[in-house]
This record gives sequence, structure tokens and C-alpha cells, in this order.
Amino acid sequence: MLSLENVINQKLHNCFEKLGLNPKFAVVKVSDRPDLSDFQCNGALALAKEQHKNPREIATNIADMLKDDADFEKISIDGPGFINITISNNLLSKVIFDMSNDARLGCAQVEKPLNIVMDYGAPNVAKEMHVGHLRSAVIGESVKRIERFVGNHVIADTHLGDWGTPMGMIISEIQLDHPDWPYFDDNKKDGFPDTLPYSVEDLTEIYKRANARCKENEDERQKARIITARLQDGHAGYRALWQHLRRISVDAVKQNFDKLDVSFDLWLGESDAHETCYKILDIAAAKGVSEKDDGAIIIRMDEANKPKPPVILQKSDGGFTYHITDLATIKMRVDDLKADEIIYFTDKRQALHFEQVFEAAGKLGIAPNVKLQHIGFGTVNGPDGKPFKTRDGGVMKLEDLILLSENKVRESMPEAKDVEGFASVAEAQKYIDELVSEIAVAAMKFQDLKNNIASGYAFEVDDFAKFDGKTGPYIQYAVARINSIMRKTEAAGIQCGEIIISNKEERDLALKIAQLNNIIWRTHLEKEPSIISDYAYSLAQTFSSFYNASSILNAETPQLAASRLRLARLTRDILKLLLYLLGIKAPEVMLKK
Repeated sequence: MLSLENVINQKLHNCFEKLGLNPKFAVVKVSDRPDLSDFQCNGALALAKEQHKNPREIATNIADMLKDDADFEKISIDGPGFINITISNNLLSKVIFDMSNDARLGCAQVEKPLNIVMDYGAPNVAKEMHVGHLRSAVIGESVKRIERFVGNHVIADTHLGDWGTPMGMIISEIQLDHPDWPYFDDNKKDGFPDTLPYSVEDLTEIYKRANARCKENEDERQKARIITARLQDGHAGYRALWQHLRRISVDAVKQNFDKLDVSFDLWLGESDAHETCYKILDIAAAKGVSEKDDGAIIIRMDEANKPKPPVILQKSDGGFTYHITDLATIKMRVDDLKADEIIYFTDKRQALHFEQVFEAAGKLGIAPNVKLQHIGFGTVNGPDGKPFKTRDGGVMKLEDLILLSENKVRESMPEAKDVEGFASVAEAQKYIDELVSEIAVAAMKFQDLKNNIASGYAFEVDDFAKFDGKTGPYIQYAVARINSIMRKTEAAGIQCGEIIISNKEERDLALKIAQLNNIIWRTHLEKEPSIISDYAYSLAQTFSSFYNASSILNAETPQLAASRLRLARLTRDILKLLLYLLGIKAPEVMLKK
């Protein structure tokens, strides 16, 4: 493994074994005091507790042995027993050179790949996607790419909400508007129209009316429940109408996801789990974990730690609930997809729902030895700290948010007629339009992913698309800048050579580059893309300092020019990888006024 930390850890491991110390404490981390050292080992403090000895005495014994290693420039002890390690330029140069020649840039892969099913995006049929869907899609897409990069097999499923009471409400509302449509003839079994004269915007308005009607009138709500149950039981007209509603919605959803560069392997929904719901009822009855309560079939939760409402499998009217469709989906993912892990990305306000579902899955025994995980995220807020709204107070549609972002980015773009290097103004305009989309998506995604998943954040329209500061366009611009440098050095006949560390800025950049494997591994383990976002920004800043102090074209010697070019190219390749893992494209050339 090419990781610098792994190289140092192996040396420490050998040292600990020779001294008869427990090697599990032979690990380093990037120093908390970079002014004192590159890395630090805190193992002596843990060993002191284990061996009942003075930690500084243990640290001294370790340090004395490490000082004989030529790969370490300086070893010192600080405080109660922290071991400070400064590595030699020769070791640093070798590791960075090897990284630059490795297809994976020195990044490790898991020893035993897992089958991971990821459930994110989660749009609902007959509803326009809104800003609340942004985080699930963006976070899920990034974690999917990271897991695949480290070697796991990932199946992404957006799990459409297409089968619950809201669908019955919409069908009921359409029936009120068009009672003569053939879908509502109980005797008609086939020959229904091929299309439906609605857009997803129309369906959203229909749902709003239906929801308001059902809130005001319990009879209307009961009617919607009955229609839902009949839909699920196979009513021919309702099924035909539902298929149209689903197709219209999925087409609109795919357009939004395509703009965000978010993709899925499966487009299954609650409806696909319907038949398996009956198996869940049978399993629950056979295991004796279900019971009837006021006509409904439920599973009571353990309340030793905190009270939890029961899981409702089937309502008194015969309709299935979100609980049972989620349980049926888990069973399908285990049986059909051979899932080792199932990860859900939703608003953290759904935490209780998943606690219930996971506990019920355990009682049913449908996912033995399968890790079930819910990653809950905070809300996207406006400048006032409240969930992001439109100017008139409505929920911001996702497509409007994307357009808002694109319009903001377009303000910084030059006129097509002023851009050189294209055969025509039309070609320049086409490139600008593509660039606007890529930068807007980068701005949106990076603003989201630079925040801790569990935290909400404010969507700052005026700041997020800037080319400086901690933004997606800043990272994209850093890549484009290095591309420009490489074009100039190629024209000057400079080629990459051995790594030579000749000044502080080169060393700082090399040390920052050396953190890559650890950064990606931490992100994989913690499922927290903000770790990569922070590192990408820091790396881009470090490169800027390096380039300002270390000219390539005007380097003191040809060897230094070749070394600095290799550092620049490696930085570019790492930034491109990091952007890809965040779901962001890296344009070859960036334009701005």
C-alpha cells in the first residue's frame, strides 16, 4: 500500500514488536501541531495504562529506536508522551512518486467487497420534486461513488413512493373531475386509453386539492383509503390510471436527476413489494410477533429503553402501510439482491420510522446478518434558518432551484462573442451553456456536501457559486488552472520527472497529497462526504500556495521543473477524483468575465 501513514505505521509496528509492546497502538495520525512534526503517535499513553508504566518512559524507548531509521528526519517527545515524527524528504518523495504512477493514486480497496443496497432520492409519484429531495439525492450519489471506488458492489434504488394513500386520494380527485372516464367502470378490465392528459405539475395541483379535501372531510379520506386498498388488490381501471400517473412522474423525476448527474440501477417502488407484503404477514403470524388491534395487524415494539409506537402492517381497511412495504422491500433486497448492507438516506425526522422497521425486521428474521442503516440529514434552509421556500412562501421546486443556480452562474459568464478558441459563436455558446450547467450543479452539490450530513444548512444563493472561497466552482477552477499550466509546460517541452523537495511549499503540498488514502478511507467508514469536501478545498489552497512560490516554467533547474510538474499533475488528478466522488464534473477549461 502506497499510503504514507501505512508506511510509517508498519515501521512503528516493527518497533513495538521488538520492544515487546502491543502493536495495536502502533498507529500515527497527522500532527495536531504541524509546526512541531508531520505526524504524531499517541500509543505510549494507551500502553501506559495497559502496562502501568510512565508513558513518557515508554515513549522514550520507542523514540530511541525510531531515531536509527533514516526515513525519519526528527523524532521528539512532547507533553506526557506524545511521539512527534518528522519524515525525511527522501521518504516523502518516494511515496508521492509511487502515488503518481499508480492507477488508484495509492488508494486502498476493501479486502472483502460487500453487496450494498442504497436507498436514496425517494421521490413520490404525482408530486413534483422539491428542495427537500436535493440532499437525499446528492448525499446518496456521493456515498455510492465512494463505496464503489473502495471496491464494494453497490446497487442504487430510488424506491418510489407510488402505492400508499396519497395515490388513492389522487385517483379519487380525478374521479370527481372526470366520473365518466373508463378507469372508474368496475366492469371494464382492459382497453383503457394509452395516455393521460396531465403533466407532473397538473398532478401536483390535483394532489393539493385532494389533500385539502381529505383533511376537511373524513368521508373523503375514507373513500381514498378504500380506493387505495382496491388499487392494491388489482382493480383494473385504478391500475391502468396508476400506471399513467407513475410514468408521468418518473419521466419528470429522471429529468431532475439527470440535471444533477444522479443515477440509479433500479427504479422500484412500494408497488413492487406488494406481493411480498403478504409473505411478511405470514411470517409475522408464524413467528407469533403480530397481533390484531382494532382491526389492524400490528407488531408491538420493545419499550425497555424508550416507548415506541407499534409497527402497523395492515390497516383495518385491508390497505398496506409504509411499514410493511419497507419490510417487504428489505426481504426482497436480501433474498433477490443478496444484500450485506442496506443504507437509507432520508430526512433525519424519519429516524423513528426506521428504528421501528429495523426492530421489526429483527423480530421477523428477514435480514439475518445484514446491516441496516439509516443516515438522516438536516434540512436545506433559507437565510432565515427555516426550510427553504419560494418568494411567495411555497416549497421551492427542485427544478426551480436548479434554474436559480444556473442563472446565478450565468451572471459570471462572458459573452459567447468574446470567447476565443472556438470555430464559431454558436460553438462557444454551446460550451458556455454546458459549463453553466456543470458549474451550477457543482455549486449546489458542494454547498450541500461541505456540511456535516446530520446538520441543516442555509442555501446562500449569493455566495455558493463564487470562484473563490469554499465552493464547488473554486475546486473546478483549480483543476482548470492546472490543466492550463500543463498545456503551457507541454508547449515548452517540459515532462514529469522525479520528485525533488526543495522548499517548504513543495513539502506542504506533498504532505497534503499523502493524506489522500486516509481521507477516502475515513469518508468510506463514516459515510461522511464532508471529509472529502474539506480535503479538496484544503488541497486546492495548498496547491495555490505551492504554485505561487514554485514556478515550473521558470524553475531554477530542469529537474525542479520536471518535479513540480509531476506534483501539479498529481494534484490535478486527485482533485478530479475527489470531484467525481462528490458527483461533480471537472471542466477542462473554465470561463468567467
